[in-house]
Amino acid sequence: MENTAAPTVPGAAAAQGGTREPIVADAVIIGAGPVGLFQVFELGLLEIKAHVIDSLAEVGGQCVELYPDKPIYDIPAVPVCTGQELTDNLLKQIEPFDPTFHLGQEVTVVERRDDQRFNVETTAGTRFITKTIFIAAGVGSFQPRTLKVDGIEQFEGSQLNYRVKDPAKFAGKNLVICGGGDSALDWALNLAGTAESVVLLHRRDEFRAAPASVAKMKDMCDKYEMQLLIGQVTGYESEGDTLSGIKVTGADGVTRRLPLDHLLVFFGLSPKLGPIAEWGLDIERKQLKVGTERFETNVPGIFAVGDINTYPGKKKLILSGFHEAALAAFAAAPYIFPDKKIHMQYTTTSPKLHKILGVETPVFD
Repeated sequence: MENTAAPTVPGAAAAQGGTREPIVADAVIIGAGPVGLFQVFELGLLEIKAHVIDSLAEVGGQCVELYPDKPIYDIPAVPVCTGQELTDNLLKQIEPFDPTFHLGQEVTVVERRDDQRFNVETTAGTRFITKTIFIAAGVGSFQPRTLKVDGIEQFEGSQLNYRVKDPAKFAGKNLVICGGGDSALDWALNLAGTAESVVLLHRRDEFRAAPASVAKMKDMCDKYEMQLLIGQVTGYESEGDTLSGIKVTGADGVTRRLPLDHLLVFFGLSPKLGPIAEWGLDIERKQLKVGTERFETNVPGIFAVGDINTYPGKKKLILSGFHEAALAAFAAAPYIFPDKKIHMQYTTTSPKLHKILGVETPVFD
């Protein structure tokens, strides 16, 4: 019996944590980013129902958590879409397969059972007995690198921001954006049109961002549409419970006060494999080693797809993860249906797949 509850994710069911009895499953997917969602689709075409676990409170992975409004240009047949739009479309695509989502919880235990299935347990106390596991955890459990100024963390979530989820809240505000990579410059350029003022603060005058973005930033500074300041945050000022400004020490050793309404910090991510490192999997540079025929780890029945895996020639692209998910699904099917021969079918022509997808088989003259 499947344990499902009222849906909280469009097109899918969501289960409550802390179930008393283990959920018996054919497939558990760890990671609800784009590749994890497409893994649901590929398994669904083979009539394999999936449970999806993610440490974040919503689906979409890095695409939604870090840059929901940034355009993506390399999804096949989709000239441009945002991270949020990609996620929404994937959720729509997997609706026929009714996956169960377990969000806001991290997998802590994966162990092989005597019957060759796996025990899986999460921080919320949700337990599974599953035949297969698909790790689609991106770069692992990631956290933004924080600003190292004592006491400033009290403003996190109000005026100190490590992510941008609602750009509209910065309209008409005085912003200081810290960082020298793509995220920092992208948001500085994006918000300069709606904010009252934008100051880009970086510790040096060399940047890790795309050259075109750096050139545009410098052009906007020349036109007084934004400002570039070289230095580091060494302190802050507040008025009551409000962050009113930061102290910036420049290369000349002078510390200056910089007033602001919001401080946005983009120092990059600190990826951590977390408990995955303890599951007996072959790891190379914090990634899981797989073969390119099955995308299976060294533990039979555990597969790794997307940015979490590594193999010769690996490219960290969403489209590569989609390909990996397809092959992993076919490789996993014998574990789930040991007595069933799996045939390759096409969604264009297969009446069986049309029935699974809930669409009518077209009739051609």
